[in-house]
Amino acid sequence: MSPEEKSVSAASACGLGLLAGGLISAVDNFAFGGEVSPIMIVILLAGASATLAYLFRNAWVTALAVWICMPLVHVAKHLAGLPDTIQPNTYASILMLAIFTLIVSLAGAGAGAGLRHSHSGSSGRLAG
Repeated sequence: MSPEEKSVSAASACGLGLLAGGLISAVDNFAFGGEVSPIMIVILLAGASATLAYLFRNAWVTALAVWICMPLVHVAKHLAGLPDTIQPNTYASILMLAIFTLIVSLAGAGAGAGLRHSHSGSSGRLAG
């Protein structure tokens, strides 16, 4: 794979990760008035990270891109003084959310990368 292909692949992985993370953050904040089960958000984060890590070799890039949207949205809402689904709406709570969702995203990416690695021997090289 040439350096140009690697940079396109990393850019694609990052862009798709940000899109997925943005959509998950939108679901978390707006669907059903922000009353979506946290378990559903965890499943979406892990699933999106796993899927993108399976498709792209840059698993850590995809995990970070999916993850970063969630804490950024909560920080932005806190700074703007908007009501939020996180209670108490403090920086400490947002930090705890950020750490937990980072772990979830990295675990999902690890699972996706492991699955890609286990399939790459039998089906050839995947995209990315």
